[in-house]
Amino acid sequence: MLYIIGWITTILFAIPFLMSLVIFHGIQVITLNLFGYHAHKKTLDYLQATILGLLYITGFRLRINRWHEKLPTDRPLILVSNHQSIFDIPMILWALRRHHPKFVAKKELGRGIPSVSYHLRHGHNVLIDRKDKDQALQAIGGLGTYIEKYNRSAVIYPEGSRSRDGILREFKINGVAKLLETAPSALVVPLAIKNSWKIVRYGFKPIPFGTFCELNVLEPIDPKNLTPEEVMKIVEERIRICLGQVQTQITQS
Repeated sequence: MLYIIGWITTILFAIPFLMSLVIFHGIQVITLNLFGYHAHKKTLDYLQATILGLLYITGFRLRINRWHEKLPTDRPLILVSNHQSIFDIPMILWALRRHHPKFVAKKELGRGIPSVSYHLRHGHNVLIDRKDKDQALQAIGGLGTYIEKYNRSAVIYPEGSRSRDGILREFKINGVAKLLETAPSALVVPLAIKNSWKIVRYGFKPIPFGTFCELNVLEPIDPKNLTPEEVMKIVEERIRICLGQVQTQITQS
């Protein structure tokens, strides 16, 4: 029965979802070119609220913990998150909108997706070629310089690609290390996302009805006097603990 309900609610979700991407694409173009960054940013906030609101048609529910309310806005943030689905992005953009999140994304996403591709190209995010390490690190370094200057935040997925079953993949250190180098005053904030992989587990055929997701903003880490390796070890441990995926003895930070 839930499978049938899932098909019905997926159809009810999909049509307005696609329409919202097209409509907000045009609004983004207008607000950015006529009114500048902050008007464009407000448009993006409304888009994320719309996407998450439409997901509720599928029985989706989202819990966001309260740590995001305690994060400072007077220094840059490096948001290090696990990655499970495309819906991680609106969750982060909405929950942490005060901090102007900017993403490190693969270059393929920079074309062909209404609203999403435009934002990635024009919203001070960076698009990287995962096959070109030098280009990727240079772009990430530029993002670090940007958030350092404007007290904004960079979102990076150290797994490199999304986990299709929710199991945390191996963390890669190079991108985070480059951000730490070019944004030396930044706090590092681990993010642990639960269950968003279940939304797309069948490739939208259908979206399972009643998925409950969590976005957990974990305690920030001041990287001062820590090596990138030590920072990443703490980040990964905290995310694993939150996800209940502790594999080895956890060290205390």
